[in-house]
Amino acid sequence: MTLSRTLLATLAVPLLALTVSCGSSSSEPAQPTDALAGSDQESLDKYTTEDTTPIEEIDTDELDLITDGTLRVGTLSDAPPNIFLEDGVFTGYDNELLRAVGDKLGLEVEFASTDFSALLAQVQNKQFDVGSSSISTTEARRENVGFTNGYDFGYMAVVTKDGSSVSGFDSLSESTRIGVVQGTVQDDYVTNTLGLEPVRFPDYNTVFANVKNGQVDAWVAPSQQATGQVKEGDGTTIAETIINTENFTAYAANSDNQPLIDALNAGLDAVIADGTWTELTQEWYPDRELPSDWKPGSKAVDVK
Repeated sequence: MTLSRTLLATLAVPLLALTVSCGSSSSEPAQPTDALAGSDQESLDKYTTEDTTPIEEIDTDELDLITDGTLRVGTLSDAPPNIFLEDGVFTGYDNELLRAVGDKLGLEVEFASTDFSALLAQVQNKQFDVGSSSISTTEARRENVGFTNGYDFGYMAVVTKDGSSVSGFDSLSESTRIGVVQGTVQDDYVTNTLGLEPVRFPDYNTVFANVKNGQVDAWVAPSQQATGQVKEGDGTTIAETIINTENFTAYAANSDNQPLIDALNAGLDAVIADGTWTELTQEWYPDRELPSDWKPGSKAVDVK
């Protein structure tokens, strides 16, 4: 028996946290994010710093951390290859890169799991110093939380069961039961750009399980997480993948804690300059292609 969209939505989660994590703080509604609209390099450059403070000039005593000497990081446990738990240890591309940044700053990095829908509000409310979750830096999110310079770009994918009539983004319609993780760019894209009502789930494991059991027809997903979930012979497939070139991904920090943002940017430039960023990117994404008109870090750093 197939569950109704209303019942599925009830079994998933309500959209209470979306306005907190990525909505506008003003009385004017935030503009929807068309995550597939194409690159706007001029817009992105206005958020990328010209340079960074030299790493040796960073005073970690001035970073207003929850615990002195430690970056307390909110992340996810179920989104490989970016952010996940392996043998009880948080790892993945985003988290290993952040560990390298912490090393440059002489800071311990302590991870804790949370839901994405709550993460940005938790960072802004100083429950975490940093948010690490391949976070797309949308205009709406920038109204509520601060971000570092970019370290990656995301891709979006459509995941379906084998043999599904859903062939990609163009085949999504009102009759398609579309699963998304609450509060993500994919949620915003389906809801506000496509004008469709998705079924919202709290985490990646749950939405993928509902694709596998046929309770939803498709999952609009970050392609990194789609790649991490879909396995040969499991009855699912990635129907289409498209680069999300509107916004780079970055680490989140409290918008009023500019010293911490500056320090993270300095550490990020340092791991780009010494080749660590390139090594980690090749390790976790050996076939990765990034937009030709974009590079990570500040405008001053050279990618090694």
